[in-house]
Amino acid sequence: MTAQTFAVPARAATSTRVTIGRVIVYGFAAIVGLCLLFAPFLFPDVRAQEVAARICVFIVLVASYDLLIGYTGIVSFAHTMFFGLGAYGTAIALKTMGRGFDAILVGGSLGVLAAFVLAVLIGLLSLRVKAIFFAMVTLAAASVMLVLASQLSNFTGGEDGITYEIPRFFSPANRLEDANGDQVRLFGVPVTGRLYLYYFVFLSSLALFYLMVRIVRSPLGTVLQAIRENEMRAEAIGYRVVAYRTSVFCIAAVVAALAGVLRAVWLRYTGPDVTLSFDIMIDVLLMVVIGGMGTMVGAIVGVVIMTLAQFYLKDLMGAGAQATADLPLIPELLNPDRWLLWLGILFILLVYFFPSGIAGTLLGKGGRK
Repeated sequence: MTAQTFAVPARAATSTRVTIGRVIVYGFAAIVGLCLLFAPFLFPDVRAQEVAARICVFIVLVASYDLLIGYTGIVSFAHTMFFGLGAYGTAIALKTMGRGFDAILVGGSLGVLAAFVLAVLIGLLSLRVKAIFFAMVTLAAASVMLVLASQLSNFTGGEDGITYEIPRFFSPANRLEDANGDQVRLFGVPVTGRLYLYYFVFLSSLALFYLMVRIVRSPLGTVLQAIRENEMRAEAIGYRVVAYRTSVFCIAAVVAALAGVLRAVWLRYTGPDVTLSFDIMIDVLLMVVIGGMGTMVGAIVGVVIMTLAQFYLKDLMGAGAQATADLPLIPELLNPDRWLLWLGILFILLVYFFPSGIAGTLLGKGGRK
């Protein structure tokens, strides 16, 4: 028997595994999408809605970072800087101009414009250098932005951040009433401005995510992947690598800034700890790695797993500690104060069993060459 005789069944088995993996990954993404779509009705408590809104915003933020690191091979530590610029622009405008949609439009536009200008400057000045040096430049830029946000307290509120009011249309006090003056309910949930606000965040996030999916499936996305795989070859066949890398860096920065606008409107608070913190940058990087770089759908997987772990792992461990209270050692291991230990173990296991990320491994994407 020849080698080809064995190769055909092997290819068929691999194809079957990839098909099953695609069904699992895209089925999971569809379930997440439906849960987010009906989140106000499925999970009406305030904490669950905060988790759902955070997932929506971070899917956009993580997908925009995947556009850089996964599809183009650009390692940047300044992504939260762009996220923060969108959030701070919106927050400062709402604080100074009042709680109108015009303030969101003006402040958000200025924040996005600032993110775009900085991305162009960083891209043109730094993308010609090697990856490690570019990463250090972005790290320095993010550090400068964090210091400025902390020290320019007259504008940014310093370490305390900024609290502000959002348009009355999004206020919980904005209730929809019927002809008799009674509160209108939809599937048992009162129709208020809070519901409008959630769907503003959800639909905006959906549109931004769809835009990025279209980008990676366009000819531009193909060129970006070619640059990632072999930059010199892409340059040799006529592609202006620096121009393409700068363009995608600007696109990712603008999308991250728009995600910051959504985060600012939802939270009604903007500060360094919720927008510019390096902890957020680490979370974004972990979400990309867990989900799978260069998949886009991996952003959904990574964000959902990390967010649920951050919000509910302590509760789950507390319940486990109570259930095993009569056993030796186990209650101490399940102490909620040790949740970061178990989160780290979970991350190590995921990386070990899914070396290309969960979505990347299930979709049959090998390691980066």
